Amino acid sequence: MPSGSAQRQPMIDDIIKECTSKMKAAVAVFETDLHGIRGGRASTALVERLHIDYYGTETPVKNLATISTPEPMQILIRPFDKSAVKSIEKAIRESDININPQSDGEAIRLNMPPLTRERRQELVKVLHKRTEEARVAIRNIRRHNNDDIKEFEKEKMISEDESAGGQEDVQKLTDKFIAEIEALSARKEKEILEV
Repeated sequence: MPSGSAQRQPMIDDIIKECTSKMKAAVAVFETDLHGIRGGRASTALVERLHIDYYGTETPVKNLATISTPEPMQILIRPFDKSAVKSIEKAIRESDININPQSDGEAIRLNMPPLTRERRQELVKVLHKRTEEARVAIRNIRRHNNDDIKEFEKEKMISEDESAGGQEDVQKLTDKFIAEIEALSARKEKEILEV
């Protein structure tokens, strides 16, 4: 029955490919999320994803302005259209950034206050919460893919050995991607605590 096993194996390969793709995406989302957590230096990621009402359309600030860090503790936002300055200021004030924007009518400056010890600890707690959410996302992908493998086995589409091998491969991927999340988290924590 070699032809049967040759047809069964691609099912597991497909599951492994899907699992890898989803886990990579989960890590990418986590990495993007980390950019929004303030470290010891100014980061354009703090404001890039803020949305403003621009002529009736919710638009990310990064699509309406150049955003730079001319100094280590300052973010500079230069809108392409000066009429957007007030809307961007309002979005910053209403966000959870907790920084008062300073505008000259053409550009907006955000001067980052130095992080206090307490604020650093709060940010580390936020980081740990988001890290755990990312780990849970990876584990949910693992569970979903293992359920698919077990279903194939139950329907006699793959053997018990193929099922065990597939689940083992899914676990290896899970370990690999959780390790990536841990490394990203550790690097961000170091950045937050750096004085």
